[in-house]
Amino acid sequence: MDGVRLLFENRAMLIDGMGQTVFIALVALVLSCIGGLLIGFLRCLKSRVVGFVTRAYLESFRIIPLIVWLFAVFFTLPRLMGQYVSSASSVIVVFTLWGSAEMGEMVRGALLSLPAIQRESGTALGLSGLQLYRYVLLPQAVRRLMPGVINMATRLIKTTSITTLVGVIEIFSRGTQIIERTREPFAIYVFIFFFFFFLCYPLTLWSRHLEKKSKA
Repeated sequence: MDGVRLLFENRAMLIDGMGQTVFIALVALVLSCIGGLLIGFLRCLKSRVVGFVTRAYLESFRIIPLIVWLFAVFFTLPRLMGQYVSSASSVIVVFTLWGSAEMGEMVRGALLSLPAIQRESGTALGLSGLQLYRYVLLPQAVRRLMPGVINMATRLIKTTSITTLVGVIEIFSRGTQIIERTREPFAIYVFIFFFFFFLCYPLTLWSRHLEKKSKA
């Protein structure tokens, strides 16, 4: 009962932390989907220069740890812009760049996995390159992408826990503040555990359902 009382007394802080976590993940996911479509399209072009640049961009996020990107952008972006940039904004920039790289590779894979007859049929009908992607290829690719997009959403949600290192006040940071004040970590950590579990597990089940549906 003491744990329940502790959670109730600090509900405002916890709700604020949960809201910040969901907000960062949601905004980064939406921007990553937009950026990923662009990167994926560019990755499909038969251009060595574009291929080299996009590949270097992708590999930079695969090789360099995300926490390094967080600190680099957090301390560099304000200097480049000449004005204050909030830690949350810096995190969204990094998560979007990271998510766009990952999403771009998924988009590329989905587009290349489509049967060649789809392109040939669209071309035979007189569709331009843009029309071919808009009306024929992308709608089919999006259906194949959905499980990957949902998995990306769970990864973004879970990764928000490291943003406290650059001063973002999300659920883990709020929990730490409460623990430092009350010296009662058990109830807070249990709450954070179930928050992430109940947020991510349904998404995981949804992703599995879509994967099975697509293979049926």
